[in-house]
Amino acid sequence: MAKTPKASMVDHALIHELTKLLDETGLTEIEIEQDGQRVRVARGTAAAAPAARALAPATPQPIVESIARPIDPAKHPGAVTSPMVGTAYGAAEPGAKPFVEVGQQVKIGDTLLIIEAMKTMNQIPAPRAGTVTQVLFDDGQPVEFGEPLVIIE
Repeated sequence: MAKTPKASMVDHALIHELTKLLDETGLTEIEIEQDGQRVRVARGTAAAAPAARALAPATPQPIVESIARPIDPAKHPGAVTSPMVGTAYGAAEPGAKPFVEVGQQVKIGDTLLIIEAMKTMNQIPAPRAGTVTQVLFDDGQPVEFGEPLVIIE
């Protein structure tokens, strides 16, 4: 009697749990392996692996660690963090030109964004002069105290 190959079943509950864990921890990728099955959940990657490949039986492969790891935005010396809890807006009104864009030069005191807190619009000024290298929030996104919003180098 010939054996039929075991069908690969997608465990949607596991994927949802891993996705929730990504959101809770701020990680960008989680990979687990159980019983010869590997599941990888990632966000913010340029090219996502097809689901069938992510669930294929694992073959041992050497793990190569990158020496130059990306710096945590919260620990970046040019990070501008949120001084309050609220909703971040990149422009004065919907459809208006953003206060700053990546690559833009800013001076001390230039408005980077607005945070709405308790129905009050609070302008967040640039604490230093330099070039905006990253904008780390989406327009209308809730932000927490201390959360990195913009990187100025």
